[in-house]
Amino acid sequence: MEMKPIPYSFFHRLGCAWKGILNAIYSERHVRVHMIFFGLVVLAGWLTCLAPWEWMGIMVFSALVISMELINASLEKMLDHLHPGYHVMIGQAKDMAAGAVLVSVILSVIFGLWIFLPKWIG
Repeated sequence: MEMKPIPYSFFHRLGCAWKGILNAIYSERHVRVHMIFFGLVVLAGWLTCLAPWEWMGIMVFSALVISMELINASLEKMLDHLHPGYHVMIGQAKDMAAGAVLVSVILSVIFGLWIFLPKWIG
């Protein structure tokens, strides 16, 4: 039995993923906002000399927020393309995706406060 060749290599797919991230950074304001806050949190962590487990939490929560924003942005682009006019169900789907971003941001802020407040206050 002959196997079909894989149409794209791992590195091609990796390049597509990077292209998607860069496209989102250049075209989506909220992605840029989250990236700026990520940079500020990394700077704050560096200045505060975080422990390894604290860095791991910061990285996981930051990845969660940025990933959610990438999914939200891609869903919005797709839905806007499929149905350019207003539709109640599309509006609800976009609101739900934005809600997923909000949940991840709230959890990230809570974690960040839990890590940074004791270091900054006392």
